[in-house]
Amino acid sequence: MNSVQDRKIRVFQVATGNVGSEMIKRIRRHPDLELIGLHCYSADKVGRDAGEIVGLPPVGVTATGTVGEIIAARPDCLTFHGVFPDVDLYEQILEAGINIVTTADWITGHHRNANHPHSSGQMEEEVIQAACERGGSTFYGTGMNPGLAQILTIVHSADVTEIERVLCKESVDVSCHHSVDTWNEVGFGRPVDDRAVPGMLEKYTRVFEDAVRLMADCMDLTLDDVRFEYELGACTKNVDLGWYQLPKGSLGGCYLKYMGIVDVEPRIEMHLEWQMTPHTDPHWDIQGCYITQIDGDPCIYSKHMIFPKPGTDFSSPEAFASVGMTITGMPALNAIRSVVSAPPGIITSADLPLRAFAGRFAPGILGR
Repeated sequence: MNSVQDRKIRVFQVATGNVGSEMIKRIRRHPDLELIGLHCYSADKVGRDAGEIVGLPPVGVTATGTVGEIIAARPDCLTFHGVFPDVDLYEQILEAGINIVTTADWITGHHRNANHPHSSGQMEEEVIQAACERGGSTFYGTGMNPGLAQILTIVHSADVTEIERVLCKESVDVSCHHSVDTWNEVGFGRPVDDRAVPGMLEKYTRVFEDAVRLMADCMDLTLDDVRFEYELGACTKNVDLGWYQLPKGSLGGCYLKYMGIVDVEPRIEMHLEWQMTPHTDPHWDIQGCYITQIDGDPCIYSKHMIFPKPGTDFSSPEAFASVGMTITGMPALNAIRSVVSAPPGIITSADLPLRAFAGRFAPGILGR
């Protein structure tokens, strides 16, 4: 068989939720990759063609439902697009010698180790690393969200000396992300004075601490702590989004901060400015972009704005939401070739070459 560098990489995907469905559509046109399998947790999807599941014509890949079927297919890489990690699945796949790239809740592993103890008594990182060593495989997490944001900030610091403070902000309207389970989990729609809400928000978003820690690692800064702060926006009227209801007085927006502290001072920060509806008090000026601000010599201020492809029909909220799912999943797909070439073990974005973060030209352009 040819070297993996000389052929398309054989990919087996897990999950067809919001991100996974979009990635089935994208992976088919990715010049590096070949979709050879799909693993689904829902029994009603098993046995169906992957294209049919995500609203495409048949693609010739039938969804399966067991880990054994994944291993038997011998893919080069497994892409995992569930919302939360499946460490039991990871362990079996990695020890079978199959690499994993995931968008689920993993950037450095610190958050998972601190907040999600493994049933074995070990840390999740220890379980995954041991499986990598047994199988000679590699594990990489991009983070479903923030995904690429911290990488953008790290790159923006390349021409700065004597950094004093770094801020990465996600300022977005989240109403296009139609995941009822997600927003129930973080407390949107609950009374804003419900004492459980801040804890729900922190539990779900704690992976953003990993983003702070990755930036600190790349900038060679040792943090004393990462502190969480929040401000909650209460709906000023009843809001019906069609797919989600927000009663008056319920959580409809928030401003969250993860702050990396050195000698009492915040030095590296990740802020989340989320709006489900503009009708909240307080209300934030949502800019629909990622913002990098670096205080140093020189100072940097940058907006990373994302627009749909010209001519795209966004007459439905679902079509608009597909852009968000695309920018969540594509950093994982584009990194696969570099991950497959990396040495065994857990790696982070800090370990990958610059080419791992590069997009690809359209197939039509490549064929000219």
